[in-house]
Amino acid sequence: MALTYKVLGQSAPTAATLTTLYTVPSATYAIINSVVVCNTGSSSTTFRVSVAQNGAADTLAQYVAREIIIAGNSTTELALGITMDAADILRCYSTSGTLSFNAFGVEIV
Repeated sequence: MALTYKVLGQSAPTAATLTTLYTVPSATYAIINSVVVCNTGSSSTTFRVSVAQNGAADTLAQYVAREIIIAGNSTTELALGITMDAADILRCYSTSGTLSFNAFGVEIV
């Protein structure tokens, strides 16, 4: 098995839009070590992060972080350790549209 440590995804989603941050490629497993969220705006806002098994439609059961408050001009890190299978999707959501999300981890082939 080959391990590749890398930036798995980057996104700056528009306001109030659930957005794919990373999709596990076929014949691959992944471990999401962390998601870093950066608020580039001056006002506090909230965000969400979810994991959809096999690309399932959005449900409340998928959320690993929901309505988390982040101060203006600040950064926060979610140390996760989430294991994902092929076709699983990591999604992000920004209430205000002033956030950027970066996912870091390992792909296992």
